[in-house]
Formats: sequence, C-alpha cells, structure tokens
Amino acid sequence: MTRRRGLLIILSSPSGAGKSTLSKRLLAWDPSLSFSVSATTRAPRPGEVDGQDYHFLTDAQFKRDVNNDGMLEHAHVFGNFYGSPRGPVQEAIDEGRDVLFDIDWQGAQQIVNSALGQHTLSIFILPPSIAELRRRLISRGQDSDEVIAKRMQKSWDEISHWGSYDYVLVNDDLDRTFGDLQTIVTATRLRRLQQPSLVAHVRKLQKEFEELA
Repeated sequence: MTRRRGLLIILSSPSGAGKSTLSKRLLAWDPSLSFSVSATTRAPRPGEVDGQDYHFLTDAQFKRDVNNDGMLEHAHVFGNFYGSPRGPVQEAIDEGRDVLFDIDWQGAQQIVNSALGQHTLSIFILPPSIAELRRRLISRGQDSDEVIAKRMQKSWDEISHWGSYDYVLVNDDLDRTFGDLQTIVTATRLRRLQQPSLVAHVRKLQKEFEELA
C-alpha cells in the first residue's frame, strides 16, 4: 500500500516575485517531485519535444479531453488552448509522488475546484514591495520597457487574489523564503488526508487492543 498520497503543489506570483527560482530549488531539493507538463494546441517550436516540453494536441483532442474531465485546468490564450492533463497527475499522486504547478490564480482555482482539489497545496509568493518587483524585472534583462510595463500593470490583478491561497510568503529573502517553502511542503505531506495507510494501521491497533481484552 502506498504510504503517502502525493500533493498537487501550486506556486503562483506576479512576474518577478521569485516563483521560477523557488520552483527550481524545490525540484532540486526533492528529485521525486515532478513538474506538471502542460498540454497545448499550438505548434511545436524548434527543439521542443512532445511529452517533455508540452503535450501537443489538436483542437479536437484538447476539447475532447476537457469534455471528458481530462484537464485539471485550461485556458485559451492568444488563439491557442493550454491546460494541465489530469492523467499523469492522477498517476503520480496515487504513487505518492508530488506534482508542481507554476500557474496563475485562475488555473489555481480550477485545480482547487477539480476532482483532485482535496490534494492541493496552494502557495502565493509576494514581493517585498512594488519598487523591488520592478527592479527585479529590469535586472533580468530579458524584456523591453514595454513588456516590463505590461507585466507591472498585470501584477496587481495577480496580487489581489492572494487571499485564495493556503499559504502566502513574502519573498524578501530568497533563502529564508525557500526554507519556509520546504517547511510547508514537509508538513502538508503529513496531513491525515495524504496518508491513506493510517486507516489500516488504526484498525490493526484496534485489533491488537481487542486481543488484549
């Protein structure tokens, strides 16, 4: 019997708050933890591998999966569908392996409200200040001023949904925030719901107690 049932670990934050860095650290900390591979209807880009970068589906395949409850969450973005297939996630948590999701608040709510919602752990990452958030976006050197401005405009909408998450961390110190993240994951893994073997163990204890009587 599986000693522990896996978790669907959701990390969300505005761009620049440190979510990607924390996700990479979490995956390095526990190699058994896997990253959820999304499905998409867009065409593969050069070098992308089906099943590794994305699960590439046709529109018909994607819609069929949605209609058959095969997507934990999905959205239509810039003319293409994106979503999180349920099958691989169900298999992982049944085997006691956790799955990490790097998604926005809308996707997070869909997963929380899905058939696997009771096994979710949702964490929102806040920046220490808006000025620091902007500084981090600029220091990455990846985006133009126009893109940074759009990311900043979107950030407050994302931050405004912080109250719908199980835990909220202010990332003012990366090492301390990661330490808190490890503590949260470790504690939630011990949640009664995640330990299906406890029922059999308690029954065993009950039988032993009755034999003593």
